[in-house]
Amino acid sequence: MNNRKRPKKYRVSWFFLLLVIIVGYFVSILISQQVYLSQVSRDQAAAEARLAAAQKENEALRQEKEKLNELGYIEKIAREELGMTRAGELPYTTGSRK
Repeated sequence: MNNRKRPKKYRVSWFFLLLVIIVGYFVSILISQQVYLSQVSRDQAAAEARLAAAQKENEALRQEKEKLNELGYIEKIAREELGMTRAGELPYTTGSRK
């Protein structure tokens, strides 16, 4: 009798190999979906920030529109931005214009 132990041959079963491939496939899908969801989350945060800025600007423009219905505000804008004066007034300049 031969009492010598034979080295076991490592034999990969097809079932185990197929199982590893399937698990690897699903793990790769899970990782790619997580990356996609994080990108969508960043895009959503950026869109919400742009929306908040647009709403703030919209409110400022609404207030400006309401002020434009007041005669005193229109006169103020005409004097400051357009340099207009009333009849008989002389425009005042500081001399800093180039």
